[in-house]
Amino acid sequence: MISSFSRFQVTRKPATASSHGIVAAQHRRAAEVGAEVLAAGGNAVDAAVAVSFAIGVVEPWMSGPAGGGAAMLWHADGGRAEALFYGMRAPAGLDPADFPLTGRDSSGDLFPWKEVVEDRNVMGATAVAVPGLVDGLGKAHARYGTLPWKDLVMPAVALAKEGFLVDWYVALLIAGASRDLARDPDAAARFLDDGRWPKMANWTALSDRRIDMSAMAPSLLEIAEQGPRALYDGDLAAALAKDVTAKGGSLRLADLQAYEAEWQDPLSFAYRGARFHVTPRLTAGPTVAEVFARLTAAFTPGERPDGAAFVAYAAALKAAYAKRLTGDGDNEHPRAPASTTHFSVVDRQGNMIAVTQTLLSAFGSRVVSPATGLLLNNGVMWFDPEPGKPNSLTPGKRCLMNVCPLIGEAGARRFALGASGGRKIMPAVAQLASFLADFSMSLEEAFHHPRIDASGGDTVIADDSLPPETLAALKEANAVATTRRTPYPYAFACPAGVLREGEQNFGATEPLSPWGDAVAAS
Repeated sequence: MISSFSRFQVTRKPATASSHGIVAAQHRRAAEVGAEVLAAGGNAVDAAVAVSFAIGVVEPWMSGPAGGGAAMLWHADGGRAEALFYGMRAPAGLDPADFPLTGRDSSGDLFPWKEVVEDRNVMGATAVAVPGLVDGLGKAHARYGTLPWKDLVMPAVALAKEGFLVDWYVALLIAGASRDLARDPDAAARFLDDGRWPKMANWTALSDRRIDMSAMAPSLLEIAEQGPRALYDGDLAAALAKDVTAKGGSLRLADLQAYEAEWQDPLSFAYRGARFHVTPRLTAGPTVAEVFARLTAAFTPGERPDGAAFVAYAAALKAAYAKRLTGDGDNEHPRAPASTTHFSVVDRQGNMIAVTQTLLSAFGSRVVSPATGLLLNNGVMWFDPEPGKPNSLTPGKRCLMNVCPLIGEAGARRFALGASGGRKIMPAVAQLASFLADFSMSLEEAFHHPRIDASGGDTVIADDSLPPETLAALKEANAVATTRRTPYPYAFACPAGVLREGEQNFGATEPLSPWGDAVAAS
């Protein structure tokens, strides 16, 4: 198919440099909230808590308190990495028999599972899994936070009361999900006009239309005042479980009460002269380790990655994913819209945290809990509805995620990376880490450099701005389709990262992301 996009348009987004801390996030306002926490004396974990809650308000279709995720931490004083897993899990009362198959293939969302009757594993309260995000943030803050928990959540309360403007990007995202959002009256009331039409910006830069997020404010205030376990043990938890039950889901108060995030030893490994640290299980961390094991002797780094390097990237990515699919049963479709966000933080002392959090699909289950104002996840879709598979639906089972936060050490430099984009996450993170470690690129150079995606099937997706000789080398060894980086959809994931060298910090986000920014503390 011939693309209609301009071949001459150039988009640049300079990296941010500062001797103070920096937050790099997919939404500028959330990054500003984190930078304000750093400026007030908070550390990287404090800022991450504030960013997480804030971005769940201003980018609600990507993540939020009813989602899950994982984080990698770097402790500068001891030169130590640590992993935190707070992924979702299936409710204990989930019955696989409630998800009968139609006999047809995939319903066309994120995964090519067999289709389930009424898409019960994809949309509606039946798709809601036990959220882990708030407990994960609570555990991080309890161990390493320095500022009061309430002070970190309150900016999100203010943002919820304020709501946010309907710009062209908001309108585009809502339009893509409007048919599904119309199925739930509470979701329709928030995001649609007259229960069916996507809210659209006026045809002027002075549009004042807003998304009303005020229904989230009381829930966020309760979490701020009572602590993170309010979503699991308190009245808020009971209200959430009651709403999901009323809408036909299997989530119960006991599921929330039993949930615990998990501190983990990271999967750490050497790569040439560098060292990387990733989450160890139920994420794409082991897959990225497999990629670098294959890259070690696959090419010789030069001044810049050439055709040989990209051929090696493609081979390592395809082989690592083949192993993942066989062993873990994760068969996510690589080019469907996912609902994930990533942000990375470095503070003045050099502590870092890379956080990836998600609702899974865009707008999650497309269900809003009326009593809590929270947009709910559809984590049940992470499981294969066919019995007898490595990742089949099972009550109480933890979800296998594609998140891949990474901490890297390369010479005198330390960096924290991650991305959103489903199965495209790991290839993006691996290539960015290689750019920084193998080719000593600056963070800005790495984020602007063209990449490939090889996260499913035999075809390699290549950025058409790669040099002709690099594309030719890829085509000799692979079936290749070329495409352009655009604001929507993301063909190569949407990364955000920070880097520290000496006393100087740097931050960068995907150049084509219309909202993403790296913001320095003042």
